[in-house]
Amino acid sequence: MLKLLRRPTARTAAERLHASAVAQARNPVLYATMGAPDTIEGRFELLCAHVILLLDRLKGADGPITETRQALFDVFVSHLDGAMREMGVGDLAMGKRMRRLGEAFYGRLQAYEGAFAKLPERETLEAVVARTILDGHDSDPGALAGYLSATRLALAAQDSSALLKNGPSWPAL
Repeated sequence: MLKLLRRPTARTAAERLHASAVAQARNPVLYATMGAPDTIEGRFELLCAHVILLLDRLKGADGPITETRQALFDVFVSHLDGAMREMGVGDLAMGKRMRRLGEAFYGRLQAYEGAFAKLPERETLEAVVARTILDGHDSDPGALAGYLSATRLALAAQDSSALLKNGPSWPAL
């Protein structure tokens, strides 16, 4: 009985995963060294990339992992809604803005999944990084693509139950 009380719920695990993705997406090295633009859009793109890496890691599993995958997406959307409201988006415009953000996220999810399927070849992933995170900024997408590829491998090597209980161990930057 006590074991059941200590087992993290999907929502708790998802909150932990999301908080970790936010912290990692804010890592100054991604901006200062790897060339990600330190703008609202650049930060959104890096957050999306980290959430997508976690969703990718949780894909294809059953039970609590599947529940956590859905809960992670729900937490991500909920936090986006809160951030938009903090930026002053009113109720009347919120639906349209959230729909656009959702469409953007799903587009990125499909693009990253397609690029991940072609790894270790990185040209497709570099093209996705150039189109999304860098979005016209004059930076080489190779460093960010290499980081995303290495992060994906590092996440895949982590034990699922430890990942849900403790959150991910992101590779050092």
